[in-house]
Amino acid sequence: MKDHSKMAAAFIVIAGCFWGIIGLFSSRLAGSGFSSPEITFIRNTVASVGMLTYLFFFKKDQIKIHLKDLWIFFGTGVVSIVFFNVMYFITIELATLSVAAILLYTAPCFVMIMSVLFFHESFTKKKALALLLAFSGCVFTTGIVDSLFGSGAGVHVTGLGILTGIASGFGYALYSIFGNVALKKYSTETVTTWTFIVAALFLVPFCLRGSFLIKFTGVKEIGNALGIGIIATLCPFIFYTEGLKYTEPGKASIMAFVEPMVACLVSFLILHEPMSLTGIVGIILIFLSVVILNV
Repeated sequence: MKDHSKMAAAFIVIAGCFWGIIGLFSSRLAGSGFSSPEITFIRNTVASVGMLTYLFFFKKDQIKIHLKDLWIFFGTGVVSIVFFNVMYFITIELATLSVAAILLYTAPCFVMIMSVLFFHESFTKKKALALLLAFSGCVFTTGIVDSLFGSGAGVHVTGLGILTGIASGFGYALYSIFGNVALKKYSTETVTTWTFIVAALFLVPFCLRGSFLIKFTGVKEIGNALGIGIIATLCPFIFYTEGLKYTEPGKASIMAFVEPMVACLVSFLILHEPMSLTGIVGIILIFLSVVILNV
């Protein structure tokens, strides 16, 4: 069991690393004229086709689900994935990317509360400390500390922006909850596949218009679509869902905090964006939170 726990922790950290590079693909797709719902649709469509292809050739028996369980995948696919993406992008428009990222990572708070209520998890001092360190790390990593104290420029956030930001965190947290329920009946592959299918189908009426297909003008758009669907979506969800088998949802949610840490490193090393001292402090705090959870 101890080996399973270590492997599960590694899977969740790997998932966070893959999620952390999503900005490489989403920024390029946005530059090609794709809207946020369209980018979300691309992610889920490519990922669902990839999973269905794999299951059809290697694990055909895991494609089927019971109709009575569709509500679970509506939860993982629409209530969680689609909802938190929409709320997240609205928050970026109403506030800033930094504020949206910080509010999105209120997710572990919701996961912990719901896990205590529904899964009877214990809330330990170690979890509380790890949660505090991880959230503090996100605050430093996203750069809001620099905005408030470094340059002296404050960040104004409307009440609606705060509400949509917190809603994105709540939607993000729900994947751990619904995913945990789904894994009691289905395999990792089945849960991941149907999450993507339901999310993609839900977005069809909002995306499949004439202007959508016209935006695929060349190899670059196709490559970025495959990248965001496979590398930044399919792979991390498989790892994260597999990790949930042997990890409490609350603990898993905190370990996924490596995502903003990786995003910060990608922006510095690949996109050549400047990294401040507060960004480095944030990375250290997030790393410490992961270490504390796995000691």
